[in-house]
Amino acid sequence: MRKAVLEAAPDAIIHQATALTNLRFLRNFDRSFESTNRLRTEGTDALLAAAHEAGVRRFLAQSFASYRHAREGGPVKTEDDPLDPTPVRVMRETAAAMRHLDEAVAAAGGTVLRYGGFYGASNDGLVEPVRERKFPIVGTGDGVSSFIHLDDAATVTVLALEQEASGVYNVVDDDPAPVREWLPALADALGAEPPRHVPRWLGLLFAGEAAVMMGTDARGASNAKAKRELGWTLRHPTWREGFRAAYAAADAAPRAQRPTARAGRVTTDA
Repeated sequence: MRKAVLEAAPDAIIHQATALTNLRFLRNFDRSFESTNRLRTEGTDALLAAAHEAGVRRFLAQSFASYRHAREGGPVKTEDDPLDPTPVRVMRETAAAMRHLDEAVAAAGGTVLRYGGFYGASNDGLVEPVRERKFPIVGTGDGVSSFIHLDDAATVTVLALEQEASGVYNVVDDDPAPVREWLPALADALGAEPPRHVPRWLGLLFAGEAAVMMGTDARGASNAKAKRELGWTLRHPTWREGFRAAYAAADAAPRAQRPTARAGRVTTDA
């Protein structure tokens, strides 16, 4: 990494590295994200060290906004609100890796972009599970999610780079919402049948504690700081119109021509 950075002599480094291609969620969430967690810890440290040696002043890194905050208080959190001090057991290593990236990059004067759940590509990770009714609403579906269209994510990334922003920014749309609202809307946008409803105990049995937490107790994120400090205007301010705009063409296409994404594949990181 050091050799590559020194030879390239870049003006800036944007660290979007993950290992999520064709990822299948396991009940052990941390095992699924083991390689990505190493990229967020060892990889981030290596890039920061190389950037320091090469004199690179601008450093942006990808982080994540949803499912990380303390599960108390209001449903929408800012960058200043505390992260979950007691992540569910199977997510502790992943939570620690994201916290490490956030703190290391911010301490070095870089920019941490906590993206929401990405959507806008034909092979988004939620598309096939929702079409096949493999993504249920657990319990009352109170868990709040934050989304971001890929185009808006790219726009704010460029803004942060050009303005040499530093610190942590939530990169999400204006409309954090509970699963019970956004999941049926996504199914409708995809022309799929409505999602199933399962009780909490059944979700724990088949999907595990991480999935149940996301669906019942998670908090969303506010984008007010990024809009205020970066002058960011969203093309898709809410998933309510964004889902339909993103997936209308895919829904109209014959199923035989649709991408064959695996049910467990995710694209929640670039």
